[in-house]
Amino acid sequence: MDTLITFLILMALGYGVGTFAEKRHYKSIIKREKEFLNLPAVTLKTAHIPPDQVDSARLVHGSAVISIDYFKKILASLRNVFGGRVKSYESLVDRARREATLRMKEMAQDADVIVNMRIETAAVGKQANKKGVGCLEAIAYGTAITKKK
Repeated sequence: MDTLITFLILMALGYGVGTFAEKRHYKSIIKREKEFLNLPAVTLKTAHIPPDQVDSARLVHGSAVISIDYFKKILASLRNVFGGRVKSYESLVDRARREATLRMKEMAQDADVIVNMRIETAAVGKQANKKGVGCLEAIAYGTAITKKK
């Protein structure tokens, strides 16, 4: 009985720590997104800026690898059995995409706009070959355009 209680306490502790870390990461993302509100990243192929007004155009990119914690992975496995939304994986994908986009914008700080932005995701690690997802990599890239002053 003591073993079961210890196991349940460790599960709850692990889940709590993982949730705390995820919330802290979201706060960081929201804060940094506010800093980059003036730098749009659009999927349009062109910015409709006359070529004689373009100072520079360069490739910018950002990538992030985000891991799901073990306890949320167990809960996601149960959700897969019974069906429905798997919120822990949705959170994983959302955090990875937003973090990669922010890192791309950090690389293009002096730009006026990022055009032709794309985001790609892939499962990473040993779990990528199996049904489960352990880590997710997101890569954001685009062309940063700076206008002449």
